[in-house]
Amino acid sequence: MQLSPYLYFNGQCEAAFRFYEECLGGKIVTMSTYAGTPLEREVPPDWRNKIIHASLMLGDKPLLGCDSPPDRYVKPVGFSVTLGVENLADAERVFNKLAEHGKVSMPLQKTYWTKSFGMLVDRFGIPWMINCEQAA
Repeated sequence: MQLSPYLYFNGQCEAAFRFYEECLGGKIVTMSTYAGTPLEREVPPDWRNKIIHASLMLGDKPLLGCDSPPDRYVKPVGFSVTLGVENLADAERVFNKLAEHGKVSMPLQKTYWTKSFGMLVDRFGIPWMINCEQAA
């Protein structure tokens, strides 16, 4: 069994995944649009080039996402995508990059359980937690 986050966007999936690819060092393996699929008729004409499915591999773990049809989009709430980062320099780099044009809810800082932990919502509205896995 494998658990994979699936993120929903309001028309920004392609930009978000290209940003995550650069920021997180992953590789986009799928980026499909509504155009040419059976669902093409169910979205507005200006939505046909939006993403119906994207897949970004981070090592052997996928991050998945799509653009919800405009009448079905719901702002993300009640979860965070959590990244376990092995060293403090990488934690700081990833946190700062994700935080650009976003909103930090807890600055990256030392905690009782780890060397560094922080929380933010990125520019695309996705909540993240960054946890440096080095022991405190």
